[in-house]
Amino acid sequence: MKFERKDLPVGTPVVGMVGGGQLARMTQEAAIALGIQLRVLAEGPAVSAAQAVADAPVGDYRDPETVRRFAAEADVVTFDHEHVPTDLLRQLESDGVKVRPGPDALVHAQDKAVMRQRLDTIDAPSPAHQVVATPEDVTDFAKRTNGFPIILKTTRGGYDGKGVWVAEGPDDPAVAVAFSAGVPILAEEKVDFVRELSAIVARSPHGQAVAYPIVESVQRDGICVEVTAPAPDLAPEKAVQAQQTALRIAGELGVVGILAVEMFEARDGRLLVNELAMRPHNTGHWSIEGAVTSQFENHLRAVLDLPLGSPAARAPYTVMVNVLGGDVEDMHLGLLHCMARDPGLKVHFYGKSVKPGRKVGHVTAYGDDLEEVRERARHAAAYLTGTIDE
Repeated sequence: MKFERKDLPVGTPVVGMVGGGQLARMTQEAAIALGIQLRVLAEGPAVSAAQAVADAPVGDYRDPETVRRFAAEADVVTFDHEHVPTDLLRQLESDGVKVRPGPDALVHAQDKAVMRQRLDTIDAPSPAHQVVATPEDVTDFAKRTNGFPIILKTTRGGYDGKGVWVAEGPDDPAVAVAFSAGVPILAEEKVDFVRELSAIVARSPHGQAVAYPIVESVQRDGICVEVTAPAPDLAPEKAVQAQQTALRIAGELGVVGILAVEMFEARDGRLLVNELAMRPHNTGHWSIEGAVTSQFENHLRAVLDLPLGSPAARAPYTVMVNVLGGDVEDMHLGLLHCMARDPGLKVHFYGKSVKPGRKVGHVTAYGDDLEEVRERARHAAAYLTGTIDE
């Protein structure tokens, strides 16, 4: 049955989200509670969000006519990912479509070179960096900074560790592999960091903004595997500094919706901006149960220019652990044990088939004792993947 706005209650907002991944799937839960009609442009009929959002059209987000038809059904268009071509988004705006975040903001999450250049102009703390065109440029960059090893990144298209290489020296094969990617390459200093942090903020078109507690994230093979909210033992002044940096970036770039600023806490005490994401983010999944207002609800509130909800934590500690694909194909078999062992545990599956290393869900635990909360979340994730059996 084709979607018809006339079938909705009077005044129902329609939000179009491009992309049918787990972020759109989790946004649907928040949309239902607010009476918002979420529409999703899905990559296929059985992708994560298409299982949860009725009548999700299937189409290519790179095709102008497909995206234009989809946008015509919505009051505002937003995103599950950052890969929609910038020029296409500008076409939508010229057609009168509300695109949030807009292309002039989103390009900073799409293109790492553009991001670094803009962050430099607003004095946002960043690692040393340079766009490099040849292997010789890589060597020159290393000589001018702290030497090898250095990080090489594709300026566009990388995610979850893809498009990122560590070059240990000028003859490292990683240099040749990076330049074979066919897109401009960004060289960055390899930061000696204590841990990775994430600052998530929400900002509305009229400039209201809220900041979530700073969280600690653990990455493995380029994939976020665990998030602790708030970041343990983070000095209050550093937490405020990280929040202020994220809020300033959101304001300067004109972000509307959720902005996630991934940071390094360097061993020398600096807080350095690593990456930007302008959408709900893996490091904010804890907020579904752990915050007064989840990142998904605040993203919807922001793109519709509604007053933003409180980002305050509900418990002293919340730990989210991603469930990654392993040897167990039917992870639902583990629910009986996990739920019986821990009635306070929250499990989220994304409707994805299991593949090794693939994010297929996450678990969340919260409470007063960090070590107990962390053990509960880690145990559940390990049991569901089959890493442990008791």
